[in-house]
Amino acid sequence: MKVAFAFTALTAFTFWGSSGQAQEVNGELGSPSATTTIPGNQLPAPTPPFGGVIKETLEGSKTWWAPRITPPKGAPNVLLIMTDDQGYGVSGTFGGVIPTPTLDSLAATGLRYTQFNSTALCSPSRAALITGRNHHSGGFGVITELSTGFPGYDSIIGPEDATIGRILKDNGYATSWFGKNHNTPDFQYTVAGPFDQWPSGMGFDYFYGFMGGETDQWTPYLFENNRQIFPWVGKEGKYNLTTEMADKAIDYLQGMKAAAPGSPWFLYYAPGGTHSPHNPTQPWIDKFKGKFDMGWNAMREQIFANQKKLGVIPANTELTAWPDDLPKWDSLSADQKKLYARQAEVFAAYAAYTDDEIGRVIKQVADNGELDNTLIIYIVGDNGTSPEGTLSGTPNQWTSYNGILDIPVEEQLKYYDVWGSEKTYPHMAVAWSWAFDTPFKFTKQIASHFGGTRQGMVMSWPNGIKDAGGVRNQFHHFIDIVPTILEATGVKAPEMVDGVKQKATEGVSMAYTFDKANADAPSTRKTQYFEMIANRGIYHEGWYANTTPPHGPWVLNAPLPSPTDYKWELYDLSKDFSQANDLAAAMPDKLKEMRALWDAEAVKYNVLPLDNRSFARAVAPRPSATAGRTEFTYTGVNSGIALANAPSIIGKSYTITADIDVPEAGDGVIATIGGRWGGWGLYLLKGKPVFNYNMLTLAQYQWVGQDALTRGKHTIVFDYTYAGPGLAKGGSGELKVDGKVVAQGKQENSISFLQVSDETFDIGDDTRTEINGKDYQLPFPFTGTIDKLTVNLGPSQL
Repeated sequence: MKVAFAFTALTAFTFWGSSGQAQEVNGELGSPSATTTIPGNQLPAPTPPFGGVIKETLEGSKTWWAPRITPPKGAPNVLLIMTDDQGYGVSGTFGGVIPTPTLDSLAATGLRYTQFNSTALCSPSRAALITGRNHHSGGFGVITELSTGFPGYDSIIGPEDATIGRILKDNGYATSWFGKNHNTPDFQYTVAGPFDQWPSGMGFDYFYGFMGGETDQWTPYLFENNRQIFPWVGKEGKYNLTTEMADKAIDYLQGMKAAAPGSPWFLYYAPGGTHSPHNPTQPWIDKFKGKFDMGWNAMREQIFANQKKLGVIPANTELTAWPDDLPKWDSLSADQKKLYARQAEVFAAYAAYTDDEIGRVIKQVADNGELDNTLIIYIVGDNGTSPEGTLSGTPNQWTSYNGILDIPVEEQLKYYDVWGSEKTYPHMAVAWSWAFDTPFKFTKQIASHFGGTRQGMVMSWPNGIKDAGGVRNQFHHFIDIVPTILEATGVKAPEMVDGVKQKATEGVSMAYTFDKANADAPSTRKTQYFEMIANRGIYHEGWYANTTPPHGPWVLNAPLPSPTDYKWELYDLSKDFSQANDLAAAMPDKLKEMRALWDAEAVKYNVLPLDNRSFARAVAPRPSATAGRTEFTYTGVNSGIALANAPSIIGKSYTITADIDVPEAGDGVIATIGGRWGGWGLYLLKGKPVFNYNMLTLAQYQWVGQDALTRGKHTIVFDYTYAGPGLAKGGSGELKVDGKVVAQGKQENSISFLQVSDETFDIGDDTRTEINGKDYQLPFPFTGTIDKLTVNLGPSQL
């Protein structure tokens, strides 16, 4: 019996349903070259019904290919660029003293925005940028390392918050992400996944970068898609991630041009500069020698004058008062001036170097002939300039993260000639950070004041922006970038993604500002709340109310009043661009009105509960495959285990047991967490067992056996008793071999909050930097066999 199959071609474009948005079809439907737009309300678009003919055999049958999905005709490529930890007064384009010629060139062909705002901190700003929703709405009320189990703070971007990468990808864009992530929960940095919160799971076809908030540029903690990579090996002394990342982006763009000319792409480019550690190359450092000898107060005055001249602040702007708790330059000693000037030289070099490498990426866009129809969005910083270097700066940022706030100047000067190199993990004195946020008060972390949230931004799109060199003063926020990209590309915000109803986009498009006729149009953003670590602000139609920070963010983990007891301030931004004149006492009713509006927005966007703990949150337990475990057992070589899935000894007693088989003259790392800037390691050195605790480079505590281990099986035990309760306490340890104590000793202190996060737990090897460079250099793999490694943890005593 013959069975007849008859499928006939559908007439033009009913197969994806109707959403009220016209579809564009190119080519003959069913042919391999046919393309179409989609309604975009549902992602991914359903597979269309077969439109050909199927008979029992090929005779009489007709092939039919589903059309390839593309965005609307003329949709631009999108290059979204964001640097790190740079306030409003950093770039020369916005009045700073650091040349940023790449940004200058874009401003000459596009628009500068003078009232564009971040959230005041890394992860939250980045979540807002890629989702178009407020940071608490997307679970990023704070950085992932400080996340807590509340909807606004769990650092999880839910399936109801599809990113711009996912939206553009499903509408026919090739999507890629280079550089900093910091939007994957740190408790999911693991080869076991899940990967839905990694860039590959958030709509990006390709990722090349680092997962956390920072990494050094010489030996970075780097990933390609979901795999850790080590591209600097064999290139020591010649490698810097800032350059290599640009090389990778250029290679990607060249590949796109060769493989799919004319196909649109979205490239998110987020270099590490200028987050600590400040790691420019030496030629860039040399360019800035002596450029900051004038000091931070004189530099601030110069930036302020430049800003008025450029028209990026109103003519009536007041320069806010210098804070009493930051020293004035003239009060410093000669040694302090020498050190602090060097710190600024390296920071400036890093900023200029980063801008230059960005310029190489943009040049490739031009070389591809795609510059005219590429929307380039260049945001200067994800928050204000960082205060985390403390009052005097540091050659190792991990000291200040852990509450060690005053490294003596004479100690720091020992690093003067290598400041910025692989021999340092440096940050600068906070007075520079305040000055680089001119004309505003405060810095990164402070969401109440524009020193923490105001970012310079330029948008350039020759085919879409005709007011070249213009300045725009409308008040906008990071959440407005996604709607702007969607309007520019003609892509619809989806209602459903993977069957999950999407939350409404909370941003508003800025595309109206592209028209010269709207240069002075009122802002379409009428209201915007701010909150970070209980510092709060609320903007509404030209008015701004905010809390007063109890102290500067450089005073880490100091006692704080209840968030409900913070004082509030009030400003009329139409007359007071810089928050210089507080009207709270004169206009109590207006302040009451603004505070009530903040309260309403806080409930609406998951801001509560308020929590003003900062780095102390780092020790809170978080979900992971190892949460709640007190015993960890491993066999063989295992390297690259993320810290969230590794045993944390912070604030605990612990026992490390290694059952090993030692060859003749055994050597190498048995287990280590951390590296050059802090952590611990168990290793054999010329056959002798060593346990080494690197106290953030300030001390190396060692337990060393006197005799080399003989060939064969041995059990090494390091048993440590923490002298708690409390933070950063010391303790006592015993190193044993085959049941015999071979070394005893005390440790005066310990890492309090944060382990060095761009290192990993390595067993049988050491993958990034050594725990003690005086003992060994990498590579230093264990030459024997690890039969079993066990780590037993006592209860937390913090």
